[in-house]
Amino acid sequence: MITPNYDWVDNWGGRDQTQESLSGWAHPGMATTSDGRIVSCDSGSSEILVYSQDGDLIQSWSGNFTDAHGITVVNDDGKDYLWIADNGSKRLPEFSYEYPPGAENKSGMVRKYDLSGKSILDLSTPDHTDYEQIRYSPTSIAVDETRFGGLGDVWVADGYGASLVHKFNAQGEYILSIDGSEGSGHFSCPHGIVIDRRKTNPELYVADRANGRIQVFDLNGDYLRTFGEDLFTKPSEFAITENLMVVAELEARLAILDLEDNLVRYLFPD
Repeated sequence: MITPNYDWVDNWGGRDQTQESLSGWAHPGMATTSDGRIVSCDSGSSEILVYSQDGDLIQSWSGNFTDAHGITVVNDDGKDYLWIADNGSKRLPEFSYEYPPGAENKSGMVRKYDLSGKSILDLSTPDHTDYEQIRYSPTSIAVDETRFGGLGDVWVADGYGASLVHKFNAQGEYILSIDGSEGSGHFSCPHGIVIDRRKTNPELYVADRANGRIQVFDLNGDYLRTFGEDLFTKPSEFAITENLMVVAELEARLAILDLEDNLVRYLFPD
């Protein structure tokens, strides 16, 4: 395999920012549209930002959410949509960048938007007994898209609440939950998820962050394998490009993996 090379692009996406924007806790997701635009969020103002590949701001709109912690782009019938996982609370400068009082009681939500900001579909809080005791705080979304032969099912990682991963059908009806206990042990902050279609049978990867590992399941929620205890510190999120998977870790390191979950190289290893 040819080892890929990467270059740092300084000041990509630079723009004039308000004080609210500059002081906001930078905690948003990122995603790429089908035509290569980059979508993220200004966490200070809860504003969705759409950039060109060169970093030029093309479009923006303010959303009815606390923070777009997880952003996933899907394409339905030739049109792109955004799924946003809002974890329900964010760290604020007036509280020394800690969560404000009462944040532990504020549940989040998952919502589908078109690229102009119109709300399309809300997912309800999963009907799971854990939510009688703890808030729902989703952090990531993966969709089994019909354009790839999937059923349109929506998977949601509750990384900051009950440490569960939930499955909904395309109509938004809750189907099931997995907690990792049938695999290598109960998830502890399943922060990021992705559906990997690089092989014949698609697989659901779960970044079991606080446990320092990745657990892998089929799309029925059945456990397949675990790896990464010797590779990762705190795996948090995924991106896939051709036959490579990029795993973003909490402390700013990126791990590049091959098709067999082997490490190709680290970026920013220090």
